[in-house]
Amino acid sequence: MKKIVPLLLLFISSAVFAQDSNEAKALLKEVSTKVKHYDNIKIDFKYVLDNTGENVRQETRGDVTMQGENYHLNILGITRIFNGTTLYSISPEDEEVTISDEDGSDENSVTPSKMLSFYEDGYSYKMDIVQNVRGRKVQYVKLTPIDTNSEIKYILLGIDTETKHIYNLIEIGKNGTKTTLTVNSFKTNEPLSKSLFTFDENKYEDYYINKLD
Repeated sequence: MKKIVPLLLLFISSAVFAQDSNEAKALLKEVSTKVKHYDNIKIDFKYVLDNTGENVRQETRGDVTMQGENYHLNILGITRIFNGTTLYSISPEDEEVTISDEDGSDENSVTPSKMLSFYEDGYSYKMDIVQNVRGRKVQYVKLTPIDTNSEIKYILLGIDTETKHIYNLIEIGKNGTKTTLTVNSFKTNEPLSKSLFTFDENKYEDYYINKLD
Protein backbone atom coordinates (compact mmCIF):
# COMPACT_ATOMS: atom_id res chain seq x y z
CA MET A 1 0.00 0.00 0.00
CA LYS A 2 1.37 3.41 -0.96
CA LYS A 3 2.51 5.70 1.86
CA ILE A 4 0.36 8.80 2.17
CA VAL A 5 1.91 11.77 3.98
CA PRO A 6 -1.16 13.69 5.27
CA LEU A 7 -2.19 12.05 8.54
CA LEU A 8 -5.92 12.19 7.82
CA LEU A 9 -5.55 10.55 4.43
CA LEU A 10 -3.23 7.95 5.94
CA PHE A 11 -5.83 7.13 8.61
CA ILE A 12 -8.69 6.86 6.08
CA SER A 13 -6.67 4.71 3.69
CA SER A 14 -5.54 2.41 6.50
CA ALA A 15 -9.12 1.99 7.68
CA VAL A 16 -10.26 1.08 4.16
CA PHE A 17 -7.39 -1.38 3.80
CA ALA A 18 -8.25 -3.03 7.13
CA GLN A 19 -11.88 -3.35 6.12
CA ASP A 20 -10.87 -4.80 2.75
CA SER A 21 -8.49 -7.24 4.45
CA ASN A 22 -11.16 -8.33 6.93
CA GLU A 23 -13.65 -8.87 4.11
CA ALA A 24 -11.14 -11.04 2.25
CA LYS A 25 -10.33 -12.97 5.42
CA ALA A 26 -14.03 -13.61 6.09
CA LEU A 27 -14.58 -14.89 2.55
CA LEU A 28 -11.59 -17.23 2.72
CA LYS A 29 -12.73 -18.54 6.09
CA GLU A 30 -16.16 -19.25 4.64
CA VAL A 31 -14.59 -21.20 1.76
CA SER A 32 -12.31 -23.15 4.10
CA THR A 33 -15.11 -24.00 6.54
CA LYS A 34 -17.34 -25.28 3.75
CA VAL A 35 -14.58 -27.46 2.26
CA LYS A 36 -13.78 -29.07 5.62
CA HIS A 37 -17.37 -30.20 6.04
CA TYR A 38 -17.22 -32.48 2.98
CA ASP A 39 -16.44 -36.15 3.51
CA ASN A 40 -14.48 -36.21 0.26
CA ILE A 41 -13.80 -34.02 -2.76
CA LYS A 42 -13.06 -34.91 -6.38
CA ILE A 43 -11.68 -32.26 -8.71
CA ASP A 44 -10.93 -32.34 -12.43
CA PHE A 45 -8.60 -29.49 -13.30
CA LYS A 46 -6.57 -27.79 -15.99
CA TYR A 47 -3.01 -26.69 -15.24
CA VAL A 48 -1.12 -24.13 -17.33
CA LEU A 49 2.44 -22.88 -16.79
CA ASP A 50 3.63 -19.82 -18.74
CA ASN A 51 6.97 -18.04 -18.83
CA THR A 52 7.10 -15.79 -21.88
CA GLY A 53 10.64 -14.65 -21.06
CA GLU A 54 11.91 -18.23 -21.27
CA ASN A 55 9.49 -19.13 -24.09
CA VAL A 56 8.02 -21.94 -21.96
CA ARG A 57 4.39 -23.04 -21.95
CA GLN A 58 3.07 -26.26 -20.46
CA GLU A 59 -0.59 -27.24 -20.39
CA THR A 60 -2.08 -30.38 -18.94
CA ARG A 61 -5.17 -31.78 -17.27
CA GLY A 62 -5.50 -33.90 -14.19
CA ASP A 63 -7.79 -35.10 -11.46
CA VAL A 64 -7.51 -35.57 -7.73
CA THR A 65 -9.69 -37.20 -5.10
CA MET A 66 -9.16 -36.12 -1.48
CA GLN A 67 -10.45 -37.47 1.80
CA GLY A 68 -8.86 -35.96 4.88
CA GLU A 69 -5.09 -36.15 4.37
CA ASN A 70 -5.45 -38.99 1.86
CA TYR A 71 -5.37 -38.29 -1.86
CA HIS A 72 -5.26 -40.01 -5.26
CA LEU A 73 -3.78 -37.74 -7.94
CA ASN A 74 -3.40 -38.32 -11.69
CA ILE A 75 -1.31 -35.83 -13.65
CA LEU A 76 1.28 -35.96 -16.46
CA GLY A 77 0.87 -39.73 -16.76
CA ILE A 78 1.84 -40.32 -13.13
CA THR A 79 -0.43 -41.53 -10.34
CA ARG A 80 0.31 -40.41 -6.79
CA ILE A 81 -1.37 -42.19 -3.88
CA PHE A 82 -1.01 -40.88 -0.32
CA ASN A 83 -2.54 -42.90 2.51
CA GLY A 84 -1.82 -40.43 5.31
CA THR A 85 1.73 -41.63 6.00
CA THR A 86 3.28 -42.96 2.78
CA LEU A 87 3.36 -41.54 -0.75
CA TYR A 88 3.42 -43.87 -3.77
CA SER A 89 4.33 -42.31 -7.13
CA ILE A 90 3.54 -44.69 -9.99
CA SER A 91 5.04 -44.09 -13.44
CA PRO A 92 3.82 -46.57 -16.10
CA GLU A 93 6.15 -45.04 -18.69
CA ASP A 94 9.22 -45.79 -16.56
CA GLU A 95 7.68 -48.90 -14.99
CA GLU A 96 8.75 -47.54 -11.63
CA VAL A 97 7.13 -46.94 -8.24
CA THR A 98 8.74 -44.46 -5.86
CA ILE A 99 7.83 -44.89 -2.21
CA SER A 100 8.52 -42.09 0.25
CA ASP A 101 7.31 -40.46 3.42
CA GLU A 102 5.53 -37.17 2.95
CA ASP A 103 5.76 -34.73 5.81
CA GLY A 104 2.48 -32.83 5.90
CA SER A 105 3.82 -30.55 8.61
CA ASP A 106 6.34 -29.01 6.20
CA GLU A 107 5.04 -25.51 5.50
CA ASN A 108 6.69 -25.51 2.08
CA SER A 109 5.00 -28.75 1.05
CA VAL A 110 1.84 -27.93 -0.92
CA THR A 111 0.08 -31.27 -1.19
CA PRO A 112 -3.31 -31.85 -2.84
CA SER A 113 -4.86 -32.16 0.61
CA LYS A 114 -3.68 -28.62 1.31
CA MET A 115 -4.73 -27.29 -2.07
CA LEU A 116 -8.01 -25.88 -0.78
CA SER A 117 -6.64 -24.51 2.50
CA PHE A 118 -3.00 -23.54 1.86
CA TYR A 119 -3.87 -19.84 2.16
CA GLU A 120 -4.83 -20.06 5.84
CA ASP A 121 -1.27 -19.31 6.98
CA GLY A 122 1.66 -17.34 5.62
CA TYR A 123 -0.19 -14.76 3.52
CA SER A 124 -1.67 -11.31 3.81
CA TYR A 125 -4.75 -10.82 1.66
CA LYS A 126 -7.16 -8.29 0.23
CA MET A 127 -10.10 -8.25 -2.13
CA ASP A 128 -9.28 -7.90 -5.82
CA ILE A 129 -11.41 -7.74 -8.99
CA VAL A 130 -14.73 -9.44 -9.68
CA GLN A 131 -15.26 -11.18 -13.02
CA ASN A 132 -18.19 -12.84 -14.73
CA VAL A 133 -17.00 -16.22 -16.01
CA ARG A 134 -19.48 -18.28 -18.05
CA GLY A 135 -22.40 -16.95 -16.10
CA ARG A 136 -20.79 -17.24 -12.69
CA LYS A 137 -19.56 -14.41 -10.51
CA VAL A 138 -15.95 -14.93 -9.46
CA GLN A 139 -14.46 -12.81 -6.69
CA TYR A 140 -10.66 -12.71 -6.63
CA VAL A 141 -8.63 -12.40 -3.45
CA LYS A 142 -5.01 -11.32 -3.73
CA LEU A 143 -2.62 -13.18 -1.45
CA THR A 144 0.89 -11.88 -0.82
CA PRO A 145 3.46 -14.07 0.98
CA ILE A 146 4.50 -12.71 4.36
CA ASP A 147 7.94 -14.25 3.83
CA THR A 148 9.85 -11.73 1.72
CA ASN A 149 12.19 -14.52 0.55
CA SER A 150 9.33 -16.45 -1.04
CA GLU A 151 9.68 -17.19 -4.75
CA ILE A 152 6.00 -16.26 -5.12
CA LYS A 153 5.22 -12.63 -5.92
CA TYR A 154 1.49 -13.01 -5.30
CA ILE A 155 -1.47 -15.32 -5.82
CA LEU A 156 -4.94 -14.54 -7.12
CA LEU A 157 -7.54 -16.93 -5.75
CA GLY A 158 -10.82 -16.93 -7.68
CA ILE A 159 -13.89 -17.87 -5.63
CA ASP A 160 -17.35 -18.62 -7.01
CA THR A 161 -19.49 -16.29 -4.92
CA GLU A 162 -22.54 -18.56 -5.14
CA THR A 163 -21.03 -21.96 -4.27
CA LYS A 164 -18.11 -20.59 -2.23
CA HIS A 165 -15.85 -23.06 -4.05
CA ILE A 166 -12.48 -22.18 -5.51
CA TYR A 167 -12.78 -21.65 -9.28
CA ASN A 168 -9.14 -21.02 -10.09
CA LEU A 169 -5.75 -20.10 -8.72
CA ILE A 170 -3.26 -17.86 -10.50
CA GLU A 171 0.28 -17.79 -9.11
CA ILE A 172 2.77 -15.14 -10.24
CA GLY A 173 6.39 -15.97 -9.51
CA LYS A 174 9.18 -13.47 -9.03
CA ASN A 175 10.95 -15.13 -11.97
CA GLY A 176 8.11 -14.18 -14.33
CA THR A 177 6.43 -17.58 -14.32
CA LYS A 178 2.64 -17.62 -14.25
CA THR A 179 0.88 -20.83 -13.27
CA THR A 180 -2.89 -21.20 -13.45
CA LEU A 181 -4.97 -24.02 -12.03
CA THR A 182 -8.61 -23.98 -13.14
CA VAL A 183 -11.25 -26.27 -11.67
CA ASN A 184 -13.33 -27.89 -14.43
CA SER A 185 -15.53 -29.93 -12.11
CA PHE A 186 -15.92 -30.02 -8.34
CA LYS A 187 -17.73 -33.01 -6.84
CA THR A 188 -18.26 -33.79 -3.18
CA ASN A 189 -19.28 -36.72 -0.99
CA GLU A 190 -18.91 -39.23 -3.82
CA PRO A 191 -19.02 -43.01 -3.17
CA LEU A 192 -15.36 -44.07 -3.14
CA SER A 193 -13.69 -47.42 -3.56
CA LYS A 194 -12.21 -48.69 -0.29
CA SER A 195 -8.95 -49.35 -2.12
CA LEU A 196 -8.63 -45.87 -3.70
CA PHE A 197 -5.92 -44.76 -1.26
CA THR A 198 -4.27 -48.18 -1.00
CA PHE A 199 -1.22 -49.24 -2.98
CA ASP A 200 -1.54 -52.82 -4.28
CA GLU A 201 2.00 -54.06 -4.81
CA ASN A 202 0.73 -57.14 -6.66
CA LYS A 203 -0.32 -54.96 -9.59
CA TYR A 204 3.25 -53.76 -10.09
CA GLU A 205 5.34 -56.92 -9.79
CA ASP A 206 7.28 -56.02 -12.96
CA TYR A 207 7.97 -52.46 -11.82
CA TYR A 208 11.16 -51.22 -10.23
CA ILE A 209 10.37 -50.30 -6.62
CA ASN A 210 12.39 -47.31 -5.45
CA LYS A 211 12.12 -46.80 -1.70
CA LEU A 212 13.42 -43.48 -0.46
CA ASP A 213 14.65 -43.08 3.11
